[in-house]
This record gives sequence, C-alpha cells and structure tokens, in this order.
Amino acid sequence: MIITGILHFFPILTEPDNPDAIPMLIFGIAYLSIGILLFLNKNIAQILGLVIPAIGLAIGLVKIGIKNWDLMLSAMFIIDAIVIVCCIILLLNRNKAKTATS
Repeated sequence: MIITGILHFFPILTEPDNPDAIPMLIFGIAYLSIGILLFLNKNIAQILGLVIPAIGLAIGLVKIGIKNWDLMLSAMFIIDAIVIVCCIILLLNRNKAKTATS
C-alpha cells in the first residue's frame, strides 16, 4: 500500500494539468494511510485495505480501461489486487482467532 500510495503521487508531479492527477493524489494519501495502519496492525486497516483498493481498481478499469494501461498502472493494479487478497486473508484469520478464543 505504501508503494502504491507513492506511485499515486507521480501524476500530480509529472502532469499537473491532467484531470486525473487530483483524484490519484487523494487515493495516494488514502493508500499511504492504510499502509501505515496495516504496518501498525490496526484492525480498521484490514477493512480499508479491502474496500479502498477495490474502489480504485473499479474506477481504474471503468475510467481508464485496459487498452490504455501503461507499466505504472499495471503495477498499481497488481499491487492493489495483492493487497485485497492479503486483507481478505487477514480478516478471515482474525475472525478464526476470535472464534477460537471464544
């Protein structure tokens, strides 16, 4: 998440006139925050790490489309997909741990 957050800052730096630069900056801030929260092992981060990247993937697929992907977008989408899977695993393991201790 931290790497993807940093990657989301590049458009505002390289193409400030790009209308997608501000939304990507907002997602970059969110991704950095989630990455830090995941590193600190905060419970809300697992849910946010599932929801926010899924929204980012959906927006990217709908707005940009597969035919306009470049290497950086491909890397961000792959990282988002990995984060979503990891957060699902973390959430499932957290729920198993709760039921085991109950």
